[in-house]
Amino acid sequence: MWKFACIAALLGTSAAADVVVAARTIRAHEVISAADLAVRPIESPGGFRDPSEVVGNEARVMLYAGRPVRANDIGPPASVERNQLVTLVYRSGALRISVDGRALGRGAQGDLIRVMNLSSKATVTGRISGDGTVEVEK
Repeated sequence: MWKFACIAALLGTSAAADVVVAARTIRAHEVISAADLAVRPIESPGGFRDPSEVVGNEARVMLYAGRPVRANDIGPPASVERNQLVTLVYRSGALRISVDGRALGRGAQGDLIRVMNLSSKATVTGRISGDGTVEVEK
């Protein structure tokens, strides 16, 4: 009997907690709604406990039904799509230059993306701002 108690103590008990899981398969780049989620009692370190933390975010990878949603699997929805026309803005002190550009990637506010300047055909890297313009890094 004491052997069983020692083995149980060494192995420990794994307690399941309520974790947010995908209720259906969610494709990458799809915005997640409350109907897409369920809460199940499973063991998953790093999983979300509250569905409101996930709703409104975009799936960065394919989320399979019944599997936990983790922080690296989701992010803010993209505000700039690949091949979208955007405004490139370069600022230096009082100088502000704006030109048209074409996004070479997709991203959300705060992400760095590459953009082709349509006038010079040069490729630059910039950060997406809240209004969808791309601020060129110095």
